[in-house]
Amino acid sequence: MKESMLAYYAAPGPMTDLGQYADLFITLPEDIQALAETIRGFVVHIFWAERMGLQLDETRQAEVSLRPVREKLHRLIELHDAPLDQPRPLEQRLVCNCRDFSVLFTAILRARGLPARARCGFATYFTPGKFEDHWVVEYWKAAENRWVQIDTQLDTLQRQVLKIDFDPVDMPQNKFILAGDAWQMARSGQADPDKFGIFEWHGLDFIRGNLLRDLLSLNKVEVLPWDFWGLLQEKSVSESSATELAYLDHLASLTLKMDASFPDVRTVYDQNPSLQVPPEWIA
Repeated sequence: MKESMLAYYAAPGPMTDLGQYADLFITLPEDIQALAETIRGFVVHIFWAERMGLQLDETRQAEVSLRPVREKLHRLIELHDAPLDQPRPLEQRLVCNCRDFSVLFTAILRARGLPARARCGFATYFTPGKFEDHWVVEYWKAAENRWVQIDTQLDTLQRQVLKIDFDPVDMPQNKFILAGDAWQMARSGQADPDKFGIFEWHGLDFIRGNLLRDLLSLNKVEVLPWDFWGLLQEKSVSESSATELAYLDHLASLTLKMDASFPDVRTVYDQNPSLQVPPEWIA
């Protein structure tokens, strides 16, 4: 089963297939840290752009709404048709968010045959006392027989401003809270659900959204942070029945025991239409 799981995450999914743009990444570094730094040379985070001196109009901001990596790369080439191992001026970088950093990195690793998966949850290192909406990457480090968690977004400026005191390319487990963990913490009373979210959006409904996004990402369907579909369009958590809450509890448990529950994670997505995204999103 482990070999099957690793083979699954080593292959592209509908959002991470590089398509005709695969050759763009041939010259990029093999080293994980160097690769993350290279990616940060051709993308810019939408929330950090102004601090870095880049003003974004509506057209540039809309780049974060491109779902598949191949559409993002098409836009990147439109901005400047140059090798990706050459750092670009800010105005020629693709505008991204944390989901995009993670999905781009995942796509490149999968194109190289390395098992990788984007994970949705909450970071503890952006706002003290808060669990902020965020995405990271897990990749399989075969030499150590383990999944390694990496935050590809954290550049030098962000590490300085946020006073990051850990290694972003091999993160301690308590720095990023997987959405399933957040759900269990909030449901058990271990944590205040209103401390999970971003800006004015927070609470159990927000945590449920990230839980479902993480479940989909584990099925290689990495949706946008603001995408709503199926189960997310139904009643709020406060209106859910005990049976419905138990189902969400079950999904959270599955996402936290991937090495053991991989077949169940695949089955629960394939057999539940309310979890599946609109076909056009993954066409």
